[in-house]
Amino acid sequence: MKFGMLHLFENPIDKTEHQIVKEQLGLMRAAEDLGFDSIWPAEHHFTEYGYCASPAVTLAAIASVTKRIRLGTGVVVLPFNHPIRVAEDYAMLDLISDGRVDFGVGRGYQPGEYKGFGIDQSMSRGIFNEFLQVILQAWTQERVNFKGVHFNIEDQPVRPKPLQKPHPPVWVAALSEATFSLVGKWGFNLLCAPVFGFQGETATDLLETYRNALRAGGHDPATKEVAALVMVYCAETTEQARREFADPVMWYYRTISKYVAPSPGKEPVKTYELYTKTRDLASNVTWEQLLEAGAVVCGDRDHCLERIADLQKRFGLTQLLCWTRLGGLDHRKVLRSMELMQKHVIPHFKRAAA
Repeated sequence: MKFGMLHLFENPIDKTEHQIVKEQLGLMRAAEDLGFDSIWPAEHHFTEYGYCASPAVTLAAIASVTKRIRLGTGVVVLPFNHPIRVAEDYAMLDLISDGRVDFGVGRGYQPGEYKGFGIDQSMSRGIFNEFLQVILQAWTQERVNFKGVHFNIEDQPVRPKPLQKPHPPVWVAALSEATFSLVGKWGFNLLCAPVFGFQGETATDLLETYRNALRAGGHDPATKEVAALVMVYCAETTEQARREFADPVMWYYRTISKYVAPSPGKEPVKTYELYTKTRDLASNVTWEQLLEAGAVVCGDRDHCLERIADLQKRFGLTQLLCWTRLGGLDHRKVLRSMELMQKHVIPHFKRAAA
């Protein structure tokens, strides 16, 4: 199993934006030296929840000071962009980084962000589907010819092309059953999120939906990757870990509850119900429930080994995306957790894989 790190660029503690950006870039740079396989900045806009407005710009900065680590996007919110420009930006990043891009995409889930860009959120699935088709054409064909509801592009050459062939690995973030099925049909890698309620029998069923769709689309599930986003914090003792990590985690859940689905608007009923469920979960969930469900892995090295092994077995994970720097947690504590992961946790799973 591989280990990545998610970066939200959140700011709950009144640091300057300059301080937040420098700290996050420092942590991403350190991830390569500390044995992590990938880093995944997340696109968000307008609030303290996170303001990495351009993962491409962020990763280009990291590409210039690293050599090995994979550069993932967790995720690019496609409806907020234009497909030709996104294709160009990430092809350029792939060239700059000597072919290290992992292209993670999603539809987003915050009505305030859609409002800020003047986009009807109820149209997001259709925009997303067409967007991805245009990008793949731009990366693999000499000219883009696409006629859809949202994009009409005729005989358009696009440069540059990515270094990885036929294109960088595509990862799609999935919350709803329809998305799990679509990701499998297309044959893309899967990003799932225990932090958003991907747990229990429901998670097992959704993974089966994804793998069945892979087979139906002519894709071998053994060749695809499944990554899970989990809040991870390792300390010398479990008591210390939980004392230091509980408040940052709960800050996150109370904050996201403010920004998810304040009103149904024109959003399709099933999708709105999903967002509402996420909001209600975030508003009411307790620290103990998060630990029990597997959304949070927090403890000493032995506890982390045990819980991560359980997640790997339960979901068939190929990659764990560790979310450690959240809720204003001091970056020195984040680095210490990363060091303990490097020393005790990551080698265990690398040896097991070997």
